[in-house]
Amino acid sequence: MNCLKLLKKSVIDSQLYVSLMGTFFAVFFMMEQNTFRFPSILLIFITYFSGYLYTKYQYTKYFYKILLLNIITGIISALLIIFNHNEIRLVKWFVIVVLGLLYNSFFLETYIRKIPLLKVFYVGLVWALVNCWLTLPSFNFPIFFISFFFVTALVLPFDIRDMKSDTVQTFPKLIGIQNTKYLAYVFIFVACILAIFHLKIQFAVSFFLASLFTYILVYFSENSNRDSYFSFWVETCSCLPFLFLILLEMFYLY
Repeated sequence: MNCLKLLKKSVIDSQLYVSLMGTFFAVFFMMEQNTFRFPSILLIFITYFSGYLYTKYQYTKYFYKILLLNIITGIISALLIIFNHNEIRLVKWFVIVVLGLLYNSFFLETYIRKIPLLKVFYVGLVWALVNCWLTLPSFNFPIFFISFFFVTALVLPFDIRDMKSDTVQTFPKLIGIQNTKYLAYVFIFVACILAIFHLKIQFAVSFFLASLFTYILVYFSENSNRDSYFSFWVETCSCLPFLFLILLEMFYLY
């Protein structure tokens, strides 16, 4: 039990896990577009990690430590871009960071997270921009919409988890848990159809398999579930396209 608590604190509560999941989701599309580069992977991970730490811990006693960490990671990210990419990539990265700050920041009187029903779409937007814009030479609309609908669907179970504690209107509070699941099913279906038509065959198959598992996890999402169901299992869905791609390639080589 102590080991599980330590694992939760060091991996999940530290925002390390969600950052890794977001990074692997981006790597999936980078591989599909043949833009796989380790400096880009490191940039994406650092951006997710510092952003999620800031969002979760800005109102706690750890604020100044998190702020210092964000300054350091911001400098590292800028240097990674300057020495490995170009000034256009730096502008893209800066825009995404600003969008992240607008989501939830202590210095804003009104931020995105306070706006009813907008949170799920906004998270989908930011993750989609990382996948379709930050790592690619030009904006890729199919990857944008695949990412947007898939990530938006994944955020909805977290609204189910938080429906009793949320102070703003969310989909589970507005239309109920079951209808929220239906909405997530629709978003996953749209993302899957787009993936089938626009991604290379092995990537489309991988995304289809990931979508099936995601359907199952959304189906069993309930407000009474343990937090680990969402923070681990549902969060893992972002990594599933990449994992299935690796498994398919291993099977093909074998």
